[in-house]
Amino acid sequence: METFDCELKQQIIYGDNTIERLGELTRSLGGSRILLTTDPGIEKVGILARALSALQSERIAAYVYADVTSNPTTEDVEAAVEVAETNAPIDLIIGLGGGSSMDCAKGANFLLTNGGKMADYWGTNKAAEPMLPSIGIPTTIGTGSEAQSFALISQPETHIKMACGDKKARFGTVILDATLTKTLPTPIAAITAIDAIAHAVESFVSTRHNPMSRMFARHAWELLNTNFEACLAEAQSSAARSKMLFGAYLAGLAIENSMLGAAHACANPLTARYDVIHGVAVALMLPHVIRFNSAIAGDAYHELYPDGDLADRITKLKQVGNLPNRLRDYPVQYTIGTADLPTLAKEAATQWTAQFNPRPLNISDFMKLYEQVY
Repeated sequence: METFDCELKQQIIYGDNTIERLGELTRSLGGSRILLTTDPGIEKVGILARALSALQSERIAAYVYADVTSNPTTEDVEAAVEVAETNAPIDLIIGLGGGSSMDCAKGANFLLTNGGKMADYWGTNKAAEPMLPSIGIPTTIGTGSEAQSFALISQPETHIKMACGDKKARFGTVILDATLTKTLPTPIAAITAIDAIAHAVESFVSTRHNPMSRMFARHAWELLNTNFEACLAEAQSSAARSKMLFGAYLAGLAIENSMLGAAHACANPLTARYDVIHGVAVALMLPHVIRFNSAIAGDAYHELYPDGDLADRITKLKQVGNLPNRLRDYPVQYTIGTADLPTLAKEAATQWTAQFNPRPLNISDFMKLYEQVY
């Protein structure tokens, strides 16, 4: 068996209504004055109130930044840091919401403990000082940010996503409570779940895969594939969404211990340039990338999904989730034309995840992928 290095240093709290344990968990980590990052939607549906109630039961002071935007920028992180500094000293950070809120929490942790600006941490292991203890609480069934040591923070001017990674930034405790996903609208559930599926599929064949990452990816795929349709049809039933939430976490673990590939490399320029929702962009590209990779990774895809053609299965799931198959069917169709594809191809070729795709790509290959999806 090949050699590998795998760190598993998280406390996972799994089950319905485990959000109610947030106060005791925070107190056990030494938290008494905390920064909590979230978004307006989480506040609107009452999830923030549940978290604050649990914290108040332990007399923990909570200072909230509730304006995290989709694809958080350095401005989001700086605003969260300002809330923390105004109410210093902060001794613990909580990220509550989707990947954006959790990434913002990680970003704030970098700056509060190590100073500087987010660009200073673009890359890996650039935080010299210890970081604050932190808790991640996902409310979607897709990003896997709660399992990862990277914060994806965009530059507001260019919209380029900076991947800022450090093991110290990873949440020490994660709460997986499916009741927090009940208010997640079906279209958003479909988008985030397809993203989680892409995490499992791409990490399984990544050039950096190892036995541990493949174990996580395989089990993630099994949970996500078999519960995708039920979690969309039965939003108020926590059973399917609970399994999806765990599957998304495992897919995040798979990324943490391997990497992604060309579907994410293609998706990032679509999001940066045209505000295509990340999960939609990944869903558009994934079947085409699977077919492109099949000459190299066909056996691995069959191992992951022995019941048929994996690309066809992904396409079927997209149809169930009412996700577009063509870029020109997406609402930004009037701003993206065939003349834009060469620029997208050039930008995709520079994406970090592209280098871990099982089949090497050049700009011409990326161009063909975009042409197929257009």
